[in-house]
Amino acid sequence: MSGIDAGDFGAWLLQARAALRGVAGTRVPCGDCTGCCTSGYSIEVRPTDAKALERMPVGSLHRSRGTSANWTLRPKADGACPMLSCGQCSIYAQRPQTCLDYDCRVFSAAGMQAGGADKAVINRRVQQWCFRFSCEEDQQAHAAIGAAAGFIRTGGANFPPGSVPQNPLGIAALALRVYPVFLPPGPPALAADTARAITEMAAAFDRGDVP
Repeated sequence: MSGIDAGDFGAWLLQARAALRGVAGTRVPCGDCTGCCTSGYSIEVRPTDAKALERMPVGSLHRSRGTSANWTLRPKADGACPMLSCGQCSIYAQRPQTCLDYDCRVFSAAGMQAGGADKAVINRRVQQWCFRFSCEEDQQAHAAIGAAAGFIRTGGANFPPGSVPQNPLGIAALALRVYPVFLPPGPPALAADTARAITEMAAAFDRGDVP
């Protein structure tokens, strides 16, 4: 399987963390890949996505849980987004912020797949991504993100019930927020202390206390 240039890792990491904070979208070199549009994802549609909302079929829209202001655009039975037409997004210029923020390179950075058989197209692209590293610090950050994702996946018993995501995208995104915990010299020796450090780092990231 041939590799696809994922870009400079350090530059990507800054952009990805900015997207997680909601201050910037992502710029993914998708090419002709429509994996995220055909893999059964539901799309969160915010009030600020008004232009996209106007063009979405009413039958595919449902009120989001927990917030009456947002809608969820559900996929068709075959997993395709209702806005995908002839292999292209019919509202690309007005696509929702959720789509602007999505970047499957996060799975490559975290060393994990996007999901099971329903995410097969994305998983193939994840395996193809190849980051470029311009310094040792970027290599350490890459390793730390993978270590963070691994701990979150396997160390759930050390967190309060329901406090960490269970789905691959949520795990990868959390790893991107808290990876500094796993930078040299490494996380705390005890798993419970590592989980506590992750929780505190995630809160600090969300408050904007860390870059």
